[in-house]
This record gives sequence, structure tokens and C-alpha cells, in this order.
Amino acid sequence: MERRRYTMKQLPPELRPRERLLAEGPEALSSAELLGILFGIGSREKTAVELAAEVISESGDLFGLHAVSVHDLLGLHGIGEAKACITLAAVEFGKRLGRVRNPGRPVISSPEDVDGLLRGRIANLDRENFVAVLLNTKNEVIEFPTISVGTLSASLVHPREVFKPAIRASAAAVILAHNHPSGNVGPSREDREVTGRLKEAAEIIGIEVVDHVILGDGYFSMKEHGIL
Repeated sequence: MERRRYTMKQLPPELRPRERLLAEGPEALSSAELLGILFGIGSREKTAVELAAEVISESGDLFGLHAVSVHDLLGLHGIGEAKACITLAAVEFGKRLGRVRNPGRPVISSPEDVDGLLRGRIANLDRENFVAVLLNTKNEVIEFPTISVGTLSASLVHPREVFKPAIRASAAAVILAHNHPSGNVGPSREDREVTGRLKEAAEIIGIEVVDHVILGDGYFSMKEHGIL
């Protein structure tokens, strides 16, 4: 016996994504339901949520959407140019939202704050980006310039390049941060060596190195783990 299919409008109100969002908030919805709301309508064979679930599944997972292309999406049955554009626009909007800075200066009081400041900027990049977060005496962020791009090494991350913007901005302290494209946030031997070298240089200059935070699948604080 063929299973009866329902459109979104035919589902009970408590099962419709829009009604659930209004009643319970967006946090209560699955990723497929959120994307399904953006799609609006499905195809002849699938509801909007089912199509959205397929898009996420075919991308590997939600993280995989960062690298999906319009050609990948158009290759999925039921996904035309409109839904492909919606998907890519949603992914890009999410990236930009993660990079938005508070109109006031953010205050850094924990590694979690560093993660919140930089995740949207460097966590998902395919190359290591080394960033110096410059702080004033109130632990407010002055700026966070990218110092280098590429595998971390003593030759690539020179104290002169790290502390030049800190001295120019009269920063009281610096938090070092970089991403691991592999997602594994455990510090490498090079990470430890570069951190030790920069800490020694900072002591001479008179600028405190507060922490070195590695971003990937989560974050790793060298200060919290007693390395710094």
C-alpha cells in the first residue's frame, strides 16, 4: 500500500516549521526545518524540509555547506537555481553574521570570548591564519589583525610582525590565536615553540601575552592547559 504524502500545509499546525518557530522559537527547529522555511516550497516528490535535509546530507553535514557550490546543488534532484541561490545566500549570510563586531569594543575575559570573536573569521578556513588580538588595559579589543597565513613556524610568525601593530596601537596585552584546518585543536610542537618565543619577546617589550587560543572543532587555550 502506497504511503500517503502530505504537503507542508496539510500537516497539523504543531508539525509545520513556521508555526513551530513562532510558538517555540528558532532554537527548537532542526537545521533541515530552518532551511526548509527558506525554501518555502518543495518539489512534487518531497516537502521543502525533506529537500533541505537532502541538501545537508549530500554536503556531508551542516559544516559541509561551507564548501558547497552552485553546481553541487543543481546536481540534486528537486533543487533548481532558486533553491541553490537560497542555500548559498544563507550560508554566506551565516559567515558574515559570524564576523560582525559589536558596535562597542568587545571585552575578552575568557578563551570562549576569543572563540566568539574569531570563529566566523578564521575557524573554517583551509589554511592556518595567525591573528593577534590587541587589548587595552580594560581587556577591550582594539583590533585583531591577521599576522600571517600558512603553516605556523618561527620563520613565518616573527615577533617583529606580531608586536608591531601592538606597539603602534599602544596595546597593553595580546592574545595569540590561529586556526587548525584539520579541526583538531591540539597544539603541535611548532605551536608550542612559536608561543614560547613570542612570550619571551613580549616580556622584553613589556606587553603581556594573555593566551594562545587554537580554533577548529572547538577551541584550545594554552593558558587553561598550563602551556603558557
